[in-house]
This record gives sequence, structure tokens and C-alpha cells, in this order.
Amino acid sequence: MLAVVQRVSQAQVSINNKITAKIGLGFVILLGVIQTDTDKDLDYLVKKVSQLRIMADDQNKMNLALKDVNGQVLVIPQFTLAANTKKGNRPSFAKAADPQLGKKYFQDFVNQLQATGLKVVTGKFASYMQVNLTNDGPVTIIIDSKNK
Repeated sequence: MLAVVQRVSQAQVSINNKITAKIGLGFVILLGVIQTDTDKDLDYLVKKVSQLRIMADDQNKMNLALKDVNGQVLVIPQFTLAANTKKGNRPSFAKAADPQLGKKYFQDFVNQLQATGLKVVTGKFASYMQVNLTNDGPVTIIIDSKNK
């Protein structure tokens, strides 16, 4: 599983020019599911994201987790994170999970993050979306569950 975690001061997702979800201070997470992902990858990523200390403290140091600042999460499904660009100029998405598995792990990720007590909203799986955000810092972290 791949996650691009962006610390934001605000973010929203729109589908067909209608805002469907938005957050204030927190994380935007672009989530890619790989065909070889397992529940261990899911558990690792949920734990890592929910405890990630990249929120600013009083001295503006990345020292706090989302719960410490009452932060929110916007999770966007993004199969394109599985792109392979090694050969040619057109990416291959052969490593991406099939839609059924991708949707299952996307929903499981959201449910498990919510179970940690975080407020989580989402984009819509298999939809064309526009994501608007203000990256705070900017701070962007890439987490690959295969690189533990």
C-alpha cells in the first residue's frame, strides 16, 4: 500500500463541481492499493498514519500527531500511485489492485482510521475528482507499506 500524506490547513474534494467532503487542519492522504497488499500492509499503514508526528507544536516543530491537534483526514483513492514508468512514456498500472480489492482495502483503511478516533472523510472510489488543498509547510510524506 502506498500513501502520500500531505499536512494541510484545509482541503476539499469535488465531484461534478459539487463539494462532497472537506476538512480543516489535518492530512490529505492519497491512497494506492497494490495487488500484492495484505492485511499486514493495511495494519502497518493505519498505525503509521494515525501516529505520524508531523503536526507543528508551539515552537513550530513537527512534533505532534493528528490527535494532539484535533486534526482531520481526507482520504482519496488513487490507483495511479501504482504507476510504473520504467519503460516508455505511458505509465503501466499493472501493479495496481483490481477494483474490487482496491475498494475493499480503501474502505478498510478508512474504517480503521476512524476506529482510532480520527475524523475521516473521503473521496469517492472510481470517480473523477478535483482535490483542492492548502499544503501546510509544505509537508508531504510518502509511506510504502513494503518498506517497513
